[in-house]
Amino acid sequence: MPKEYMDKYISLFFEITSRYVGLRYFISGSTAGVTDIAVLYILNTILGIYYLISAILAFLVAFFVSFLLHKFWTFKSHEEATHRQMAIYLLTSLFGLSLNTILMYIFVDHIHVQVILSQIIVGLLVACVSFFISRNFVFKYKPENNILQ
Repeated sequence: MPKEYMDKYISLFFEITSRYVGLRYFISGSTAGVTDIAVLYILNTILGIYYLISAILAFLVAFFVSFLLHKFWTFKSHEEATHRQMAIYLLTSLFGLSLNTILMYIFVDHIHVQVILSQIIVGLLVACVSFFISRNFVFKYKPENNILQ
């Protein structure tokens, strides 16, 4: 693909994503989610670590990916109080981790859903709760003029 087409698509991507916080949240969350699932797969399937321990460790790696993307790109927060935001985001994430772990246990041990599929389903549920908390309490995002922001 010629360079001018790549430049055009990259420019279009940034133009579109600059308008919609929901889209940025989805992309950032998807990136963190892929990180979470990849780490879970490596730890559980390749290294043979117990799935709940693997899920917790994967969640922690994804936490840092998620925080950095959400702070600087999704919600465009340039607030100096990064430590405060990270502490609140950590509490939000620990709540999400607890919810994630409980739901993983239910899905895998009681409903007998495969581990990776369970994490995908559970991750989507936890993401919805996290968006509301992050937008309104952690980063206190104020949309400029678009209802979808």
